[in-house]
Amino acid sequence: MTEMIAAEPALAERLVQRLTRDDVVDRVASLVREAGANGRSVLLTGAGTSEHAAMGIAELLNEALGVRAATAFTLPPLDVLRRKPAAGLVIGVSHEGGTQMTNEALAEMRNMGVPTALITVSDRSPGAQIADSLIQTEEQDESWCHTIGYLSPLVAGMALASRLRRSAVDAQAVRALLEVTTDARSAASVAAGLTGIDRLIVAGAGVDYVAAREMALKVSEGARLPASALELETVMHGHLAAATRWTGIVVVLTADMPSGTTIARARRVLGAARVLGMPAAAIVTDSLAAEIDPADTPAGRVVLPHTGRVPGVAASLIGSAVSLQLVAERLARARSVNPDTLGREDPAQVTAHA
Repeated sequence: MTEMIAAEPALAERLVQRLTRDDVVDRVASLVREAGANGRSVLLTGAGTSEHAAMGIAELLNEALGVRAATAFTLPPLDVLRRKPAAGLVIGVSHEGGTQMTNEALAEMRNMGVPTALITVSDRSPGAQIADSLIQTEEQDESWCHTIGYLSPLVAGMALASRLRRSAVDAQAVRALLEVTTDARSAASVAAGLTGIDRLIVAGAGVDYVAAREMALKVSEGARLPASALELETVMHGHLAAATRWTGIVVVLTADMPSGTTIARARRVLGAARVLGMPAAAIVTDSLAAEIDPADTPAGRVVLPHTGRVPGVAASLIGSAVSLQLVAERLARARSVNPDTLGREDPAQVTAHA
């Protein structure tokens, strides 16, 4: 996991450069436009980390499409199979292309006559044989606690969104953003501040809820610490009744132009956590750091520099990716567990996942 995180800035730059020359990206972007022209939606689906990447891609596409075009939305594969929603295009996300339910959802929608695409690492997978169009990220995540498996499809989503805008993604800017947000010292400080908790809440609103979900998954599977993601407003609606001083909370606040309401709710949540004695931390951009009282983040904070060269939704998704991974990795170190095994050293875990 440590090596994969370190590889991400250079990998993202290479991937942007490859996708810039990829005709399949143009083809899928045309299908997105066609769906919009016909008043049809774009459905994204995936499981686990891939579902969170799919959610991020939906945010990127919606930003690029604007309010007058088709809406991109995400459903888990089981809901796709259950509901069989009307859509103009289905895009699956599966890092290795072997997730059974994602493949079944793609196959079902294809059988219904809906164009399908898959974002995956290579064409040598079951999923690659199902989708009409295949966007290959080409570089395999070597850790079971996927990090590249989250970042790569987000970069593919950036490439799709740029085609919709008829613009280009700046590969060097993406690499620079990832490099300046690789702050292991701050991540280690947050991990130390959360030492001793028995569960973690990760909260965010809008695009930050995508990052919150992915961080909760990384902490659960990598650090073996029970973690749940909540939408920022949802935190205040009953969940804190079970919180104690052994419950940690991390608020993700990276949106380029968050509403005043979002900042106010972040302050409200952190203020409530302070009253309850909860160890609280934040992943926050440097432009928003001053909006949060340092006393409300006693477990520390990761402050993300703003480069300005990667705009909008992409800045939030790409800017938070390495930080949330590093905090999870440092929590795994603090808890003396190996994030790469996902607990498979326990025979019961092996049996449970067989």
